[in-house]
Amino acid sequence: MIDVALVSVIRRWHLREGMPIREIARRTGLSRNTVRKYLASQELEPSYPSRKSPSKLDSYEETLTNWLFRESRRHRKRKRW
Repeated sequence: MIDVALVSVIRRWHLREGMPIREIARRTGLSRNTVRKYLASQELEPSYPSRKSPSKLDSYEETLTNWLFRESRRHRKRKRW
């Protein structure tokens, strides 16, 4: 099985740029039949699930925002970073 990113590149080359299957096979090192298989598949690229767990920094968000705002207002030589 090939990487999802490579399938995306194969589709982009063929559908958007009009590159022939033979050229795609030559550039990727895959057989023409493999390239045809991935072009013919109607399966969309998998969408990765969004992160549902809260960040460990969420409880400090207001404090960090205030700190960054104060630091951004300081003169360059007095900043802590």
